[in-house]
Amino acid sequence: MTMREGNCNCGRVRYRLRGEPKRIGICHCTDCRQESGSAFTYYGVWDAAAFETTGETALHEGRRFCPACGSRVFAVDEREAEVKLGTLQDAPTGLTPTYELWIKRREPWLPPVKGADQFLEDRID
Repeated sequence: MTMREGNCNCGRVRYRLRGEPKRIGICHCTDCRQESGSAFTYYGVWDAAAFETTGETALHEGRRFCPACGSRVFAVDEREAEVKLGTLQDAPTGLTPTYELWIKRREPWLPPVKGADQFLEDRID
C-alpha cells in the first residue's frame, strides 16, 4: 500500500496518508487564492480513515494550519481529508489533477491541465 508523508514548513505538524487519493484537484476560487497566496491551490482528497496527523493545529473556516509557522496543511471531517499537496515531503508528487474548479477565475496565462475536467465554479457530483 502506498504511504505518503507530509508536514508544515517548520515540521511541528506532520501527517501520513495510506493508499491513493479519491480525487486530485486544483481550485482557482478567491478563497483558495487568498489562502494559498498563489493563483490556485493544489490538493488531494483521501478517506478520513486513511489520514493520521500529529502536532497542534489551529483552525480557520474548516482549514487546519500550523500555529507556529502558519503553513496551511489540511482540512478534515468525519468522511474526508483534503491535503495541500505542496506539503508532501516528496516532490514531484506524481499526483496529477483530474479536475479544476472555478476556472472562471483562472489566470489567463495559466493553461488548463490537459485531460482534467473543467468546472466553471464548484464540482458537480
